[in-house]
This record gives sequence, C-alpha cells and structure tokens, in this order.
Amino acid sequence: MADALVSIVLERLTSVLEQQIHEQVSLVLGVESEIQSLKNTLRSVRDVLEDAEKRQVKEKSVQGWLERLKDMAYEMGDVLDEWSIAILQFQMEGVENASTSKKKVSFCMPSPCICFKQVASRRDIALKIKGIKQQVDDIERERIRFNFVSSRSEERPQRLITTSAIDISEVYGRDRDKKIILDHLLGKKCQEKSGLYIVSIVGTGGMGKTTLAQLAYSHSEVKAHFDGRIWVCVSDPFEPIRVCRAIVEALQKKPCNLHDLEAVQQEIQTCIAGKKFLLVLDDVWTEDNQLWEQLKNTLLCGAAGSRILATTRKESVVKTMRTTYKHPLGGLSLEQSRALFHQIAFSERSTLEKEEELKEIGEKIADKCKGLPLAIKTLGNLLRIKNSEEEWKNVLNSEVWQLDEFERDISPALLLSYYDLPPAIQRCFSFCAVFPKDSVIERDELIKLWMAQSYLKSDGSKEMEMVGRTYFEYLAARSFFQDFEKDDDGNIIRCKMHDIMHDFAQFLTQNECFIVEVDNQQMQSIDFLKKIRHTTLVVREGTPNLVSAYNMKNLHTLLAKQPVLSRFLVPLPNLLGHLTCLRALDLSRNWRIEELPKEVGKLIHLRYLNLTWSDRLRELPETICDLYNLQTLNIQQCSRLQKLPEAMGKLINLRHLENSRISDLKGLPKGIGRLSSLQTLDVFIVSSHGNDECQIGDLRNLNNLRGGLFIKGLDEVKDAGEAEKAELKNKVHLQDLTLEFGRKEGTKGVAEALQPHPNLKSLCIYNYGDREWPNWMMGSSLAQLKRLYLTSCVRCPCLPPLGQLPVLEKLCIILMDGVKYIGSEFLGSSSTVFPKLKELTISGLHELKQWEIKEKEERSIMPCLNELITQDCPKLEGLPDHVLQRTSLQRLEIMDSPILKRRYHKDIGEDRQKYLISHKSNV
Repeated sequence: MADALVSIVLERLTSVLEQQIHEQVSLVLGVESEIQSLKNTLRSVRDVLEDAEKRQVKEKSVQGWLERLKDMAYEMGDVLDEWSIAILQFQMEGVENASTSKKKVSFCMPSPCICFKQVASRRDIALKIKGIKQQVDDIERERIRFNFVSSRSEERPQRLITTSAIDISEVYGRDRDKKIILDHLLGKKCQEKSGLYIVSIVGTGGMGKTTLAQLAYSHSEVKAHFDGRIWVCVSDPFEPIRVCRAIVEALQKKPCNLHDLEAVQQEIQTCIAGKKFLLVLDDVWTEDNQLWEQLKNTLLCGAAGSRILATTRKESVVKTMRTTYKHPLGGLSLEQSRALFHQIAFSERSTLEKEEELKEIGEKIADKCKGLPLAIKTLGNLLRIKNSEEEWKNVLNSEVWQLDEFERDISPALLLSYYDLPPAIQRCFSFCAVFPKDSVIERDELIKLWMAQSYLKSDGSKEMEMVGRTYFEYLAARSFFQDFEKDDDGNIIRCKMHDIMHDFAQFLTQNECFIVEVDNQQMQSIDFLKKIRHTTLVVREGTPNLVSAYNMKNLHTLLAKQPVLSRFLVPLPNLLGHLTCLRALDLSRNWRIEELPKEVGKLIHLRYLNLTWSDRLRELPETICDLYNLQTLNIQQCSRLQKLPEAMGKLINLRHLENSRISDLKGLPKGIGRLSSLQTLDVFIVSSHGNDECQIGDLRNLNNLRGGLFIKGLDEVKDAGEAEKAELKNKVHLQDLTLEFGRKEGTKGVAEALQPHPNLKSLCIYNYGDREWPNWMMGSSLAQLKRLYLTSCVRCPCLPPLGQLPVLEKLCIILMDGVKYIGSEFLGSSSTVFPKLKELTISGLHELKQWEIKEKEERSIMPCLNELITQDCPKLEGLPDHVLQRTSLQRLEIMDSPILKRRYHKDIGEDRQKYLISHKSNV
C-alpha cells in the first residue's frame, strides 16, 4: 500500500513540475531544488518498502513508520493537487478574460505571459512542500536505523487468466457434509413437528460454510420439498428490520416498501402462513437473544417441516439461536486439499514434465493451508502462472507461514498471495475495504473510484479505464473477488468479496478505510476519525442525528448513500465546505436533497461525484464547473433535473457524464461539445433552444465516446449537411447507438448522414418518420452489428434487407404499422441469410398479414434461430414453413395474435415438443 502511495506522489511530483514549466506559469518559486531532493529521498524509501511491508506484521515499530509514511504521502498528494489546480485555475481565468474581451464564448488557450502577469508566487504551496520535505527527511533517517533490505522490482501484471478458469465448479470433500445437511432439511433425520427446526453450520472463515449451504439450497430435492425458499445474507450487525424486509422481498420477488418492523413482520406471516419454507441465514454473528427472538417469533406460523439453515463462525451464536442440529464444518483432508490445489494450480500446464517437477512442492504448499478451501484456491490461482521451481519454493519456504497467530483468523496464504501482487494492484485491492460486507461491487464504478484516487496510471497505449479493467480481472483471477455476474459477452460486470477477503482488506488498511456505523454507541474518537481516508457511512434503523462525518476532515472518499445525510445536525453546505480533501463523493439515493449547495465548488480535489436517484434535485450549482479535476459526474435517475450549468465546458478532465433517465432535461450546455476526453455520455439532446445549447454538430469532437449513446431530438436537425457535422462514422469506440427521430417526414437525408462506424455492436432506430431506409443499413456498413431494434418507424412500408448482416444475433421489429407484407426483400442477396440470428421478435405490427419465404434456389436461412416471439400481430395469417421446419428453433411464443393462435394451437405435432406456445391474450 505504502509503495503504491509513494509511487503516486513521485509521479505527480514529476507531472506537476513539468506542467508548470511547460505552461511557463511560475506558481511556486524556488522549490525546484527541494522537489529534486524530495524525489531522490522518496525513491530510496520506496526501494525498501517491500521489506518493510512484510516486517510490519511482526514489528510494531515498522508498522508505525509505514503509517507516518502513508500520512506524508496523502498530505503530499493534497499539496500537489493544489499546485496543479492553481495552474488550471489561472489558465481558465485567462480564457474567461480573453472571452470577455472578444464579447463571445471562446475557450482557446491564452498566452502564457497572461498567466505569468496574473499569478503571484504561491508561497503557501512552497511552504507546505518544504514542511513535507522535513517530514520525509525524518522518515529517511528512521529508514536507515531499520536496516531494511532493498528489493524493489518493477513488476507488471502477468498475463491474464481466462475468466472461464476463475469459477472452479468442483467442490471437494463435502459429499458427506452435504448428505447430512440434506437429511436434516428433508426430514429424514427427524419426525415432522411444529416449531422451528434450526440447522447451523459452524466453522472458521473460509472453510466453505456458505458453499455447503448453497449446495443444499439449490439441490433438486430441496426445491421440490419446500413451498418457498429464502436466502438472506445477515452479516454484522444483525438488524431484524433489514432481515425481515429481505425475507419479504425474496418471497414476493419485488422491493419491500415497508419500514415499520411490525408491518414487515405481519407481511411475512401472511406470506408463510401454513406453508413449508426453507430460510437460509448466511453469516450470522449476533449473540443478542432479544434481537434473535424478534425474528424467530415472526416465523412460527409456517407449516410443520419448515427449516432454518444458518451459517456462523461462532459457537455462541448456535446457543443463542437454540439450534436443533449443529454441524461443525472442519477442514479438508490432506488428500482433498491436494486434489483441489492440483485442479487449480495445474489447470493450464501444457507439459506433464513441468507438472511432475512442481507436484511435490505443490502438495507441501497445500498441506500448509490446513484444509482451508479459500486459502487453497487463492494459492492455487497464484501459482497457476508461476512456472519456475524457484518461485514455487519461495512460496513454500516463506516466513509468513511461521507467524504464530494471524489477526482475525486470516490465513497466511492470503498474505502470500497479496505480497505477490504488483504494488499498484495491492493498493486497488486494499481500497475495497471501504465497501460494507456482502456489497455488490459494480466493476465500472469501482474502476472510477480507483481513478479518483489516482491509482490508475495511463501508460500511453492504454486509457486509465483499460488499466483498471486489467487490474480488476487480475484480482478476480487470483480469487480476491467472487460471485461474478457477467454480461452477454462473458465480461464480469459485478461481483462480491468473500467475508475473509473483506476482513483481510480491513486488516491491511486498518485506520485508513473504515465503515462508520451511524450510531452513537459505535462511533470512534475524534482523533481516530481524523485519520480515516476512505469511509462508507451506514445508517442503522432508529439511530439519532449526529455530526460524525464533520470530524473526518482528511477524507478522500465519502460514500454516503441512501438517507444518510438526514442524520447530520451539520447542514450539507457546512459539511461539504469542511471535507475539502475529498476525491470521491457518493450521495446517491439521498432523495431528500433538493439542492446541491454551492459549497461543492470548494472540493477542488474532487474527481468522482455520484448523485444518482436524487429525484428532488432540480439543478446543479454553477460552482460545480470549478471542479477542474472532475472525471465522473453521475446524475442518472435525477428525474426532476431541468438544466445543467452553463459553464460545463470548463470541466476539461471530465471523462464520464452519466445522464440517462432524466425526463425533464431538455438540452445540454454548449460547452459539452468541447469536452474531448468524454468517454461516457449516455444521452445527447439536440436542442431547439438556439445557440446556448448543444446542436448535432457539437458531437464532432467527442470521438472518445464509448459504450452507449442515445441521440434525442433528431427532428430538430435541419438537413443532412448539419447532421454530417456530428461525424458519427469517426466514433470508433462506440458500441451501442440509439437514434430518436420524432416521426418527422423527410429525414432520410439526415439519417444517411448519421452513418455510424462499422464497429457498432447494437443499434436502435426509434420514431424514424421516412418511408425509405438509409443505405448504410444494407450490409457491410454494419459488419459487427449483433443487436438491432426497429421501433415505431410507422411510415416504412417494408423492411430493409437485414438478412445480409453477417453477425446479427438479435432482431426486434416493434410497432411498425406501415408493414403489411414481409417477403424476399427482408432476406437480401447473401448466400446465407441471417447466418448468426438467434432471437427474432415481431411485435405490434398491426397491419401485417403475410410473412413468406419463397426461394427459387436453396439458401441457408436463419440456421441458428433459437427463439421466435410474435406479439400483437392480429392480422398475421401464418409463419413461414421454413422457419418452423428447417431452423434450430427451440422456443416459439405467440401472444395477442388470434389467427396464429387458432392455426398453431392444435397440431404442432408431438414430435415438435421443443416448441413452447404461450397464449397470454384474452382473445
């Protein structure tokens, strides 16, 4: 961690000094020699940090030295940020002065001499740098006394392991345990009787308690045996209201809007009355009998045979819950441990010779894991990409194994795996301690938070975001993350951390990252709060108002989600004015925020601001445009937001403007078109309000856009010449494009000029008002298109030749009343028609009567079609025989189409059981 922080400071020192020299802005005079001396000292300190990090586990004095070093690194980072921002501020002031003199908006850069004349020497910054230099000299003198060994290596992340190898499906040595648990759940070990039958799985962290519970929960016999199954991750603290709400949501398959415990309990009793249910309570910690009774009494109305399956690390919890059957879960046997390790560590070995060389060493390493599955899996993933015998022996003979006692029952195997990470990735992992246990971690949001802390360095060939993805996948491959959720392309988009990994991250960060419980009984001292750098504020039900966050003045990250802010006696303007070191601020779902105070402009270091779901917020203050470092601004679901600040063009470092689902927003400030670093812009609105807001041509310079882009208001574009200014064909990174036309006639020319780049993967054309389709929809121009949606294009009498699209997998044709017939024009002239199409939906074609495939010569048509949905096509008389008989169709769904219903309802044929016809209409 300290290594990564010092590296960041060294990089920033060089960068800011170069920035000052390049811009010829003498903001800080006379510190060049101090800076060079500081850099030399920091390099010598950094060279010994690998040794210091390892020694701190045993030596408290080394730990204290590292804490002082980290405090200095944070302080230095703040000063360097001030220096860099001061340069930007004076540059922008020069821009504004130049703009005023010209009496028009202009963002061209001013002459350096203008800044030089305006800027006095920033003596305050110079003094801070000299003060930090003295601290570093003291730290250097201590370093010499410790006799650290210099062992720095510039290790880069090794090649990534494919994600398919991350999720090891085999579960070793738990067949007997699974059978015992199943017997108790299914009543094979006891007679059914009234009252709660509670089964508890008890074991140390990382032993596989949750895995065993999951095996039982998802077993086919269990699914058939119970009327309902509920899974709740309880964790610590145990809150009856939260657990009860989770039970209601699991039973009703929708969010629970009840907040009163009594009301929620009654809802549970209504749902489970007389029914046989299985409730899994994963990771229970509470020893408070009164809290447990509040939940237990709610569950007594279930039918005989109902079961509660709990997992816990603590024997005392078993007694508190009055467990009927306790199942102690021990470690894997030596044989099982070795088999699991071998499965993971040798999964990618290409030669038997290499495997034999390492097998004996691997067995000894597996034995040292003492039967702990998580430790075995972590070290297996570590050694999978280590090829030399020396590297394996280094792990086997590490002194970490000699630690008599490791904090919080964390296995030394985790520390070994952590030490093997490059310093930059170590820092990224340990930051994850800021999330509460069992949090769902969104990959892209985590990467943006890493960016906000300057943890991700662009290497020229890769953007910061790509570096972040590399780091994330590296950690996932090493088992630092789990419970992956993936997109259609197999990329991980969200995950969780194992409880033990979370404990480990907290052990590494200690006072640096902290989950602050907003509860007077759990708050820490003011001196302690001042040391915290990254925190999540968690509000517990029924806790009083307090001002704790006000004391955390050195915070770099504040995640204050949901109704946290309502609990502070200090007004939000005062709070923001005080937390001036913030890099990341998450105020999402604080629905009581009606106004973001102008004091947000004081957060000059801020790089990440999340206001999602602040649905009372109507506008943002102009001072937000003074946040020159801002990289991410998330205002999604701020449904009442009516305008954005006029000076948004000043946010020259903005990379992500997430602005989807804002129905009241009618335009974007003109300056957004100058934010050439933008990678995310969910919605671009073509304004009808003149030159103060964006027109279609303002997309010209936004060639870094990637992900999805929704262009609204294309009916405001006057002609093709204006549309060409957008230069969509140059947006090479854009993956998903939606074009909304407003049903205006005569727009083919505009549509033609909006031809996207061939890299596009998904396209939606909405409310297109012309009768003819643009020529670029005919084939080669959409060579990479996988998903296509044609919606509410009511005047088009026919469909374009979409059969020519070579990789199209999903096609939806919706609400197109102009189409009365689908024939050969739909297929195109390719030798293989729709070669990759898997899903086809035809919905709301109210005038469609015939859909025919008439072929004079044999062609392959829709060879991969798996699913066909027809909905609300009341006049459609039939489906092509070719589709029904000569494709790989697995699912046919017919809804609100009475003619098709009558035709195909009776005799699909018993040999065609693969078809599923569902009739959901009342016709």
